[in-house]
Amino acid sequence: MNIDQIIELSLLEDIGHGDMTTDNLDMGNDKSRAFMIAKEDGVLAGLDIAIKVFQKLDSNVSYVIYKKDGDTLKKGEEIVKINGLSSAILKGERVALNFLQKLSGIATVTRTMVDIISPYNVKLLDTRKTTPLLRELEKYAVRIGGGYNHRFGLFDMVMIKDNHIEAVGGITEAVEQIKRNNVNYKIEVEVKDLDELKEAVECRIDRVLLDNMRPEMIQEAVYMYGNIVELEVSGGVNLENIEEYAKTGVHFISTGAITHSHKALDISLLIKEI
Repeated sequence: MNIDQIIELSLLEDIGHGDMTTDNLDMGNDKSRAFMIAKEDGVLAGLDIAIKVFQKLDSNVSYVIYKKDGDTLKKGEEIVKINGLSSAILKGERVALNFLQKLSGIATVTRTMVDIISPYNVKLLDTRKTTPLLRELEKYAVRIGGGYNHRFGLFDMVMIKDNHIEAVGGITEAVEQIKRNNVNYKIEVEVKDLDELKEAVECRIDRVLLDNMRPEMIQEAVYMYGNIVELEVSGGVNLENIEEYAKTGVHFISTGAITHSHKALDISLLIKEI
């Protein structure tokens, strides 16, 4: 599903068979100007999506951009001015803000985490813990915040997790089966302790995911294998503990919190009649 389809379905979800308020006000071709304003500090993401919402409702809408995606916002700053049909602005307001607030919230928490770990030469990765059908947008917001995208879906990387291992009877067996059938994709294996890590490394794979390991064990893993294989940490990572994980020397830290547990950034829209 592409972005235009997502926007169209979102508008259909909100407007349905008609806006019972706006459609019963005598606006005709009246025009208004509207300002999107930051109500708290953060990082902007999703402005193009928000503008497209209004363009779907009024093909002649015009706008003046004061901030762009990736910019730092301060409370009270104007983000964009939109000129168009009053009815279109009113009908698109909530959908546009939903996209902008959600994506800016993701970019904001991502930037915060990236700033924390920046001294330690480690990359912050997202996960597949995203809102159904909004993965492309949410992963875009992660990039805007300075993070990196892990695999987009099941189709672009081999990732052997604990359930795969249980299903086929062990790490070595799982890797051997994958290698018999796969020649094009990187292979990552999830492990929960140093014994499993050793087995995975001996299978000559590309990356190991250290799942829910204590920082002390992660440091040992880095000492033993950090120069042999890429090491990724995941499980329970948040703003409070991410620096502790970064200090271990791992190559990657992945967290679903930036996409599934973020706080939406508070942004408002104020209409002024022209």
